Amino acid sequence: MRAFVRYGLPALVVLGGILAMALVGSGDDRYAGGAAIIGAGLAVALLNFFFRMGVSGDRDREREDAARAFYDEHGRWPDE
Repeated sequence: MRAFVRYGLPALVVLGGILAMALVGSGDDRYAGGAAIIGAGLAVALLNFFFRMGVSGDRDREREDAARAFYDEHGRWPDE
């Protein structure tokens, strides 16, 4: 399910924008609408990317806190 939200959902939205450009009526409005849909799909992909970057920062902080607790207990850093 997580892989679908990360990769499948943005891909489906972008595909929908491409299909809107190709299949919907005639005129320049279809290109503007399709481009807006594609932009929405890319925005979903970027939001997923930025969320994962933020979560990885939390893991770094947890490792740092664990290393400091080890230092307080043993008087040396864990990797020394």
